[in-house]
Amino acid sequence: MNRRACLHSLSALGLLPISTGWEAGGATVLKRVIPSSNESLTAVGLGTWRTFDVGDSVSEREPLKHVLKTLVEHEGTVIDSSPMYGRSENVVGDLSTELNLNDRLFIATKVWTSGAQEGIRQMNTSFSLLRRKKIDLMQIHNLVDWKTHLKTLYNWKEDGKIRYIGITHYTESSFPAIEDILKHNVVDFVQVNYSLMRREAEARLFPLAHEKKVAILVNQPFEAGALFNAVRGKNLPEWANEFDCRSWGQFFLKFILSISTVTCVIPGTSKPHHMVDNMGAAYGKLPTEKHRTQMIKFMNA
Repeated sequence: MNRRACLHSLSALGLLPISTGWEAGGATVLKRVIPSSNESLTAVGLGTWRTFDVGDSVSEREPLKHVLKTLVEHEGTVIDSSPMYGRSENVVGDLSTELNLNDRLFIATKVWTSGAQEGIRQMNTSFSLLRRKKIDLMQIHNLVDWKTHLKTLYNWKEDGKIRYIGITHYTESSFPAIEDILKHNVVDFVQVNYSLMRREAEARLFPLAHEKKVAILVNQPFEAGALFNAVRGKNLPEWANEFDCRSWGQFFLKFILSISTVTCVIPGTSKPHHMVDNMGAAYGKLPTEKHRTQMIKFMNA
């Protein structure tokens, strides 16, 4: 096997970053394929925890309109919510419909309760709040009563009410349970926490998800702001220019996206200029394995 073929093979296995087209002078957005369907998604999306849990006032909602417009203008589609996130589903449904963007979004939400009938009631409420007849991805939030809800979701997917099924968690302590679910059940997505400073999922879950053809959503990419606090007052290292990195936000997001088995990362924001910056991580070159080592050493120092 020649070097080019070898590199392509490694990239397909998720061991090397894939090209984004920027090297050739273009401005191609980075997209990743959902393994169970081959549908492609832009690799940066939007989380709504806290940020979209707002009231009805213009001052609260107007910035979020611009966040949604910015997401779509930069070819992003994925927006992730949950009944756990207060009014976030309602706000996403209202604003995306008002902006005539709802049908351009890949809407992911969750079921977060116990019992089959209560789960059905909660999910039907999410359909109403999100202004959707079909939801793209329904996830079992934090694995709550997952065996019960999985039966419902299999039926709903077969009936065409949802397109994809997922499971989620946000702590490393959940990884053994997630591993067991992935090994013995069919799901389309897994959503877990992963960041430059919390990398356990890379060794434990990402290879298994790749083997089982499960798409990966990454939450908590900034560690709830802790990564920004760690670099406050510091300049980006010069070598960050080598992978078209223009900000600390892009530094943290590009590290995650340099693993090609990651389908999409979903940082949350309520600020349009942060949405622009986050989407910038989906353009240009990605860190190489050498860069990843440098990035880890830099943060550890």
